[in-house]
Amino acid sequence: MSYAERPVARARRARAIDLVERLLTEGRVRVADEDQFAECRKVIDYAKRHGLEPPGKRIGKVCLGAGGWELYLAEGPHPNSRSRKPTGDTSVVPVPTRLASVHPVVAALRDAEEQLVMPPALRRRALLLLHALAVEAVRRGYGVQEVRTYYSPREGGVSLVVDGFAGSVTVKQEFPQSTNPERAARLVVELDHGRTSRPGRWRDRKSGALEDFLGEILGEIEVRAVHEAQRRAGEERAKAQRQIRWQAAMEEARKQAVQDQLAEALRDEAGRWREAAVLRQYCDAMERRLGELDGGAIESALDSARRWLAWARDHVRTTDPLTRLPRMPDTRVPTSEELKPHLDG
Repeated sequence: MSYAERPVARARRARAIDLVERLLTEGRVRVADEDQFAECRKVIDYAKRHGLEPPGKRIGKVCLGAGGWELYLAEGPHPNSRSRKPTGDTSVVPVPTRLASVHPVVAALRDAEEQLVMPPALRRRALLLLHALAVEAVRRGYGVQEVRTYYSPREGGVSLVVDGFAGSVTVKQEFPQSTNPERAARLVVELDHGRTSRPGRWRDRKSGALEDFLGEILGEIEVRAVHEAQRRAGEERAKAQRQIRWQAAMEEARKQAVQDQLAEALRDEAGRWREAAVLRQYCDAMERRLGELDGGAIESALDSARRWLAWARDHVRTTDPLTRLPRMPDTRVPTSEELKPHLDG
């Protein structure tokens, strides 16, 4: 039996086809359970390996934090594909030939001798690349900021802010120790991973220089900005849902705590009623005994016993909760300690 005919493969293929159909119909599919997502990864891998993804699209995923994962259909090949040839629909970002009127953030980097430590010609090219990205970002209405920290003095970069998401773009010499002039002249551009699982790395290659990839790099930041917005929205939804669940749990806990107060009041009344019943039986027995001893005991002793009996019966009447019509007990706002037993931790 071939692998494709085995039950596991047939089941996975059916699930892959079903997932693709759902994505085409619904647009996005949420997977909140981690165990389900582990199995979902296998289904996605099967769909990729066997060409079940729609033409020109790929199954993408974005982490929503506590909200789980969200699957969607993205356009084009994965940005981390081995083949990094410029795509025909990638917007072209013009790169100037002179470092004149550079963006202030790039100018500050140009004047920082402790950054972008590399041969002068290569440093100039790196600054031109960053300037081109900064100018294009401003043209699209985005912000440009300084990169706060670097891992090495050999690199430098800018932070492009798209809809509140800051994507740090750094440039560095790929092979600074190489004695091969061709390898030593190569640059590499990297995007900070941040919260995403989409690593971004572009290199000078025979298939294309970094100048050809600037539109793709900026487009990747735009995609990450969308994913970050979705992640934040997912977290806000999860936070709102947690708040709703917490409020519902607190309301139920308050009800249960009030029930505990009423039950405690009932037990107290029942205890006083039981005690009154016992005392009343004792008073009846005392009265029978006095009747038996009438005329057969010292009058002063009988008189003392009768006064004691009268007090006892009066005491029973004051302590018996059923002497008058009981009323609904008053309740109070439960304390945090009273709520704890009803909140499951």
